[in-house]
Amino acid sequence: MAGKSTSAKQTSGGTPSTAKTTTDGADIQPVRKAAGKVEAFARLSEALASGESMVPPTLLTGQARREHVRATLREDHATRIEERASGTEVKFETLADDLFKFYRGTALLFYRDMVGTDGHMPTVMCLGDVHPENFGVMPDRNGAPIFGVNDFDEAIYAPFTWDLKRGATGFWIAAKTEGGLKRKKRVKVVRHFVKGYLDAMQRYAERATEKNESYRTHNSPKVIRRLFEEAWEERHEWLREDYLDPTGRGFKPTDELQPISSSIETFQKAIDDLAKAKGFEAPKRSGELKVKDVCIRHGQGTASLGLPRYYVLIEGPSKDATDDIIIEFKRARRSALSGLTPPTQFDAGDNADRIVHGQRVQLAHGDIFYGAVEIDGESFMSRERAPFRDDIDLDELSDDTWKDYAAVCGAALAQSHALSDDLGQIDYDVEPSIMEAATPRKLFLADICRFAEEAADRLKNDHKLFCEDFEDGAFDQVEMIYR
Repeated sequence: MAGKSTSAKQTSGGTPSTAKTTTDGADIQPVRKAAGKVEAFARLSEALASGESMVPPTLLTGQARREHVRATLREDHATRIEERASGTEVKFETLADDLFKFYRGTALLFYRDMVGTDGHMPTVMCLGDVHPENFGVMPDRNGAPIFGVNDFDEAIYAPFTWDLKRGATGFWIAAKTEGGLKRKKRVKVVRHFVKGYLDAMQRYAERATEKNESYRTHNSPKVIRRLFEEAWEERHEWLREDYLDPTGRGFKPTDELQPISSSIETFQKAIDDLAKAKGFEAPKRSGELKVKDVCIRHGQGTASLGLPRYYVLIEGPSKDATDDIIIEFKRARRSALSGLTPPTQFDAGDNADRIVHGQRVQLAHGDIFYGAVEIDGESFMSRERAPFRDDIDLDELSDDTWKDYAAVCGAALAQSHALSDDLGQIDYDVEPSIMEAATPRKLFLADICRFAEEAADRLKNDHKLFCEDFEDGAFDQVEMIYR
């Protein structure tokens, strides 16, 4: 069967059992390489966008759909599987745990179903992975709390509808799995998300205030003010309770934190490179940007489980461990949307540079420590951890606050998109273009709701197939191509 993938069978001596022998007795090993479909999907995107008739993955059923899901997840996690990276098994167990976690951790599968679509729609700097838990409270450039989009790992230039459809599907699934809402109420939640987006985009089209606005404690809707209040914690308490050893000179070892003090010099260079690349002098609150300690952070995130992640402790100006700063470094990779979006002349760059470009465009008042550096030849993105970095507890939302929260997230997404022609590469007026593309509004809202319901149903079936394959050991190896 074309595209079928299994691991190579090994003889007791460790060589593949498919090896042949020449007349002189020498073994000829079969050619093996990790399979991938990035280029194939890039060609499919171009073909679909140009109007050619092909079969997209959404039309696959039965065993063909099962093998597509299996191959996509193997490819998406190939590096982690091959390196036997810590957290890889936990990642797959997390995906199997429930539908919303599966949705969050399988963006590549989701976007391959969208390959080449919406090429006629206005392009923006897309977040790439919009869902209810990718909005939250975080530090701005001065270390003060703001609310907005907060995960730029998948950021890329794409049609604005890609973010709306991903977000609508996320709210549809989360409102059921986390909120227990029935279908009729889930429709209302999704409609509030899209209406929140369109209302804010209309306001930016009329007033052009997107660069000056930000959600803060004093001007946020009630549901977000509560999040600000719940997220706040004094820095010295946060450091002492969650991170520092009794001496205050380094990280304490826990199940999540693994101190690696021998790497201080490596990460001091990374911090110095970051400051140089960002072109800033050390803020007063970060002292002299002196690295006190380094640790590996285990078990964080959903999509990024199994990817290397480090915390770096920076000595604060008081030098008494009450005002230290923690900078996070996470290994970057290509966007799940790369090669799948309709062809565009706009390019955000690669790996961490792409992520940083997305943050710089979409969060006008964002964290100054958000940056891209190279560590031991690998691309890493950086950002500040803070006592008040937090996202919403979805299981605490009532029926009404689900709608309120969805509307605020839609508005926050609209602001990030509206900045595409101010701080990004878009060379035309984004806001009126989007409003025109979303006309008539009633039809646009209905289309997004229908998409979300269909995508959620498809994802539910994919999750069932994944769980069955996971139980059968399908993700212990990567896809292989044999000669």
